[in-house]
Amino acid sequence: MEWPLILLLIFGALIILMATGMPIALCFMLINVVGVFLFFGGTIGLEQLILSIYSSLATFILLPIPLFVLMGEVMFHSGMGTNVIDVVDKWIGRLPGRLSLLAVGAGTLLSTLTGVSVGSTAILGSILVPEMEKRGYKKAMSLGPILGSGGLAIMIPPSALAVFLAAIGEISIGKLLIAIIFPGLLMAGLYTAYILIRCSLRPSIAPVYDVPPTPLSEKLIATAKYVLPIGIIIFLVVGVILLGIATPSEAAASGTIGIVILVFFYRQLNWEVVKKSVGGTLTITGMIFLIMAGARAFSQILSFTGATHGMSEFAMGLPVAPLFIIAAMQVVILILGCFMDVGAIIMLTIPIFVPIVLALGFNDVWFGTIALLNLEMALITPPFGLCLFVMKGVAPPNTTMGDIYRAALPFIGLQILAMALIIIFPPIALWLPQMGW
Repeated sequence: MEWPLILLLIFGALIILMATGMPIALCFMLINVVGVFLFFGGTIGLEQLILSIYSSLATFILLPIPLFVLMGEVMFHSGMGTNVIDVVDKWIGRLPGRLSLLAVGAGTLLSTLTGVSVGSTAILGSILVPEMEKRGYKKAMSLGPILGSGGLAIMIPPSALAVFLAAIGEISIGKLLIAIIFPGLLMAGLYTAYILIRCSLRPSIAPVYDVPPTPLSEKLIATAKYVLPIGIIIFLVVGVILLGIATPSEAAASGTIGIVILVFFYRQLNWEVVKKSVGGTLTITGMIFLIMAGARAFSQILSFTGATHGMSEFAMGLPVAPLFIIAAMQVVILILGCFMDVGAIIMLTIPIFVPIVLALGFNDVWFGTIALLNLEMALITPPFGLCLFVMKGVAPPNTTMGDIYRAALPFIGLQILAMALIIIFPPIALWLPQMGW
């Protein structure tokens, strides 16, 4: 059977199963069971599937995923995010779009602790949106910056989704975690510039209001108490990898221990926080690992049937520039992001795209960074971006989904701009990894 027909049958069956409402992980697993039975020789194929699931999960390289998720859950349920937002608020002053800038600044700091965009969006939305409404901010400048900044949790380590993508694509986890640092900061810079320019040109969308001056001593004390300890957590996660002291798994463990100790010293570690954090971690990790088990077997089926090799040769034979193929891949991910969960997108695309990227001579870490940024867009892309519905849940009752969609569009545009810059200027993502880290 030719590989285009095999590909058509596999993806056709997958789309039909997903249309029934079956959970995505189960859709892939059912396809895998039927696929290995047909293509791997009956019951021998089923035995191979079991071995594949075991080998894909029984590895220490996946350890950062539950640990990064646990870091975010502890931070979220302990209420540390409120303290961080208060400190950033003291330093901003009376700049145009003050509360929108606060969302970007706090979102950047929170992303170093949560690693999960949904949690960051929920914290920022529940705290800042009511205050923005009270100050007369238009929804475009209250909801949009929070949606954009919440997504930074994917692009700034620790990032559970980065580890997930790297594991599926067989990309170096440590290099990918380091590579996404500058792109994440680039996006925060683009958000800041956009807010300052737009609020300066149209002050009515973010009215200026009097801010009581905060003594410098109070700012410094609050920073030392609530922000500097975050720097220690960042070092325990990112710094130890940069210095070659620890592997990503060891760095995730040290960061988790650090944040638990920090919450303990803030006297916010209690039984309720522990119960909710561990419960949330088990739920999210179980879902991720089930998806990963299906994804690894799915990629093996594509490889065994020759579909992966056939698509690589087809892509290399196209009479277009290789960068055009990379751009086309991003368009596919972007379109899928309008309708599908990011985990499903990774499972569908990364096993297919990474071999093509390598065959074309591109760096897989660079591609992983671009794909990760694209997946961040999926979280705020209408109509089904997950963070859009999280925002609906924490926004005032008079907020419609139309308001949220319109507010997200400018920040989707900024993310596309950031992605284009990384494609054109690869050192934005590759400079740190190529320094030997």
